[in-house]
Amino acid sequence: MNWDYIINVFPRFVDATLMTLALSFWGILLSLIIGTICAVISTYQVKSLSWLVKSYIELSRNTPLLIQVFFLYFGLSKVGIKLDGFTCGVIGLAFLGGSYMAEAIRGGLEAVSKGQIESALSIGLTPFQAFRYVILPQAFAISIPAIGANCLFLMKETSVISAVAVAELMFIAKEIIGMDYKTNESLFLLVVFYLIILLPMSILIRYLEKRTRRAKYGA
Repeated sequence: MNWDYIINVFPRFVDATLMTLALSFWGILLSLIIGTICAVISTYQVKSLSWLVKSYIELSRNTPLLIQVFFLYFGLSKVGIKLDGFTCGVIGLAFLGGSYMAEAIRGGLEAVSKGQIESALSIGLTPFQAFRYVILPQAFAISIPAIGANCLFLMKETSVISAVAVAELMFIAKEIIGMDYKTNESLFLLVVFYLIILLPMSILIRYLEKRTRRAKYGA
């Protein structure tokens, strides 16, 4: 292991980590928005839209992220729509993540007891107010374990975006291996920086799970 070389390329991995975090942030944020909308449509069987949501979920979950990103980056350019690699990566992550988030949040919505809904309506809340202040917060609390797992999944899936020349962690690692043949050093830094990203996220998710569990059961 060449530690001098590791110190030399360390700043490149820092920059790549920031790119990975940017991809993760926008991908997760957009997937939560898409997932929430789709979950509501699916749970309440909104006419003329529920079939579209089901088709989207099936298409998204049954096609690889790499294929989706290639379609955005190479396919759309054939019809005159040119997107940069970062934009394609964010859209791909949101498209994939939205379907997983939709199923997670839908499970939370369906788990909210009818008694909670009836109580909210009985005190004078409108259906929208009951949904906003009673149903949705509880649904998100119930869905936290699944949402957290999806967030970690999407953060790891950013490695696929290296295929469209986005300088995230995997791209930099492969570039160093290809140019300088420093496989051990490159893989070592790759593992270290992924741990730096993923471990705090994992700890945060566990903390949120414990907080929601205490709030629910009073433990």
